[in-house]
Amino acid sequence: MKKLTLLLLCVATLGLASCKKDTIINQAPNITIVRDIAPSQWVPSNDGLTFSATVIDKLIDKYHVDNEGTLVYISYNSGQSYIQLPFVYNVDAYSYEVYNGGLSIDIQSSDYQDRAPIKPTSTVRVKIILIASE
Repeated sequence: MKKLTLLLLCVATLGLASCKKDTIINQAPNITIVRDIAPSQWVPSNDGLTFSATVIDKLIDKYHVDNEGTLVYISYNSGQSYIQLPFVYNVDAYSYEVYNGGLSIDIQSSDYQDRAPIKPTSTVRVKIILIASE
């Protein structure tokens, strides 16, 4: 009886060990868009509490907005380094909104000490990564 139990245990162990788990990843390529935003492209809101710049690109379509992901980075040194949005720097909060046809980057004050945000005085580089999803 012990031999039969041992034999069944060995067969079960070999059977389980021979199962192979395959992880299949169908990864569509991500798309990177790099654009420069001139100081003149930052438009103040009517109340003066927000500066906005728009990046228009046909790759940011309705399908992307509804089903995929977006990462946005900003560089103040011509792409030597990037900071991911959203973030707060020097009391100003940087954020973005993605919509069909492009995205908008906003700068607002993060507190009530100084309600008016600081407009960028030099060209900033923006890197947008469109992350495909299946």
